[in-house]
Amino acid sequence: MSIKRPYRCLALDDELYATQVIETYLAENADFTLVKATTDVYESIRLVNAGLIDLVFVDIQMPELTGLQFVKICGDSCKVILTTAYPEYALEGFNLDVVDYLVKPIALERFQKALSKFMALQGVDSSGSTPEKTHLFLKGDAKHTFHRVAFSDILYIEGLNNYISVYTTQQRIVTYMALKEILELLPPRQFCRVHRSYIVSLAHIRLIDGGMIYLGSKAIPVSDTYKAGFYELINNP
Repeated sequence: MSIKRPYRCLALDDELYATQVIETYLAENADFTLVKATTDVYESIRLVNAGLIDLVFVDIQMPELTGLQFVKICGDSCKVILTTAYPEYALEGFNLDVVDYLVKPIALERFQKALSKFMALQGVDSSGSTPEKTHLFLKGDAKHTFHRVAFSDILYIEGLNNYISVYTTQQRIVTYMALKEILELLPPRQFCRVHRSYIVSLAHIRLIDGGMIYLGSKAIPVSDTYKAGFYELINNP
């Protein structure tokens, strides 16, 4: 018999005290566990991208990114409950399909009601499995911009010092992230690191010739360090 894990939560607010209130309330419910209480927007997005969060409590008014923008960035990667002292934003929040809207100061009874709404919306089956992620978000060059990138659109990724270039079927996206870091966000049976500077999508390989991989017109070398792992993966899909 499988045991259902607790729902993984994140509390994001530019006021640390507000996240501590969420932490205290969640501690009273065994169906939920707090993965992170933070004021860091970009750390929160990384956790959501990594598929580590089921439910986010996020404040509407934050200096770097509003809660409403955060909801749009998350997409269907997780569920969101908005928290704020400004009830006039409630309508827009619900238009974005958030679970609930909690007005500060948050009463425990009202908080528990929001958790009940979240649980009622869940489609988790008896094995406790969740839908497989199909995309991630990458921070763009402009401030507060993020690109939604489907895994199926990624051809290959090139690492260059402290940033990466993600080549998709439509565009090239440059973002500040280590190659090792993005590899952890990708489906392990769909992508493989083949060189210290390259990750390739197995679905887009059109030819393997000796020590070279061809994706469209791009030729990428397979280094000795990663050769065994690459051939094991393609021979045991």
